[in-house]
Amino acid sequence: MTAVLPNQRAPSADGAKPDPSMHAREERQSGVNSNRSLIAVVGAGMVGTCTALYLQQKGFSVALLDRKAPGEEASFGNLACFGIASCVPPGMPGILRKVPGMLLSREAPLKLKLRHLPGLATWFLRYVPNTTQRRVEVIAAERQSLLDRVHETLDPLVAEAGAHDLMNTRGGLLYTFESREAFDDASYAFDLRRRNGVEFDVLEGNEARQLEPALSERIIRAIRVPDLTHTYNPGQLVKRLAGLVQARGGEVLRRDVRGFDIGPEGVRSLRTDQGEIPVGGVVIAAGIWSRRLARMLGTNVPLAPERGYHTMFEGTGVRVNSAILSVDHYLSITPMNYGLRVGGIAEFAPVNAPPDPHISATIRRLGEHLIPGLVDDPGTRITEWVGSRPSHPDSKPSIGRAPKHGNAWFAFGHDHLGLTMGSITGKLISELVAGKPPSVDLAPFRPDRF
Repeated sequence: MTAVLPNQRAPSADGAKPDPSMHAREERQSGVNSNRSLIAVVGAGMVGTCTALYLQQKGFSVALLDRKAPGEEASFGNLACFGIASCVPPGMPGILRKVPGMLLSREAPLKLKLRHLPGLATWFLRYVPNTTQRRVEVIAAERQSLLDRVHETLDPLVAEAGAHDLMNTRGGLLYTFESREAFDDASYAFDLRRRNGVEFDVLEGNEARQLEPALSERIIRAIRVPDLTHTYNPGQLVKRLAGLVQARGGEVLRRDVRGFDIGPEGVRSLRTDQGEIPVGGVVIAAGIWSRRLARMLGTNVPLAPERGYHTMFEGTGVRVNSAILSVDHYLSITPMNYGLRVGGIAEFAPVNAPPDPHISATIRRLGEHLIPGLVDDPGTRITEWVGSRPSHPDSKPSIGRAPKHGNAWFAFGHDHLGLTMGSITGKLISELVAGKPPSVDLAPFRPDRF
């Protein structure tokens, strides 16, 4: 039985562990409403949760707020890889030639319906200049400056949260190819990865099947990134990390932030569906919903909703060891702790638009194409998900102080890499809030760059 269920939940470093700060202890005793020194982090996905943890390591009292429980938006539905090989931006040279296919083909890996185009026209006008080879080279290096710091900022949090059981550090990532043409077309992208420090091996089809026997005989070549980690359950990982926020003395609150009280010194309180919360500062890390919140703080950001789809094959008898990405079809397959997750087709569409059943059908068909026998087991249960990711036209996040307020910071727009870049973003925001020089040059990620 197949059901399209937007946002449905699935079944189920800085050094030594810091003591809770004085502010955190006061938080537990008196509650957030009496504490103006509080830093509120709006958005309890991977980015916001890691930001809260790094703020705590700097000694700040923290509240993590979201209208849902931690990890239940895009952080739940992503394809679960920590993409250290993802310096290559989605907008590559020649993308304009693919626009007709985006509009007309059901097989295109990036979907754009004609009726949605007017609302995205300005965004695409900004997107196109970033697809030249010169800009792609620059963007790749800038993205890599964050990717190089992923594990040094992520691994200590995973260890402290006791979440090693959710991590596969040995599987790596296998890019597969079904034709020599697809392999040759990808040569520039992999050369760009290599020049940015990504290590990989080129395999023949049979060598790839020795690693992954379930792969289709259609696979003639593969490229393996051996050091890439994935999580068996990204939603649960975020929940574990949010639990660590609480264990350190922070608050995790189910609140819908609807506005701000702003005075001469900046943001004084958050207006939520359950009343006001006085704050000393605020971090906006709410994914696609950050655009609305940023506008309330006086800044318009070009953030487009790029929706991702996945299909879960729960209880399938097929096993894979590593994450797999079909370059021919831009489709990913990731082993989870309750089955295989297949996805990768992206769609530019409003957040509240109904899911496109044709996309889900395509994902299922291509999944069975790449992994024969995926649904042969009669006990296999299939569920589907769709959720929106926040994408900037230059494929880089906004990380920095809000342009119009000294005590507000932006941490959003990570495109497909919120899970990957959450920990390094959190550390960088904590450094800015603490008045310290950031450990990565943040000029390429300034919120006012547009």
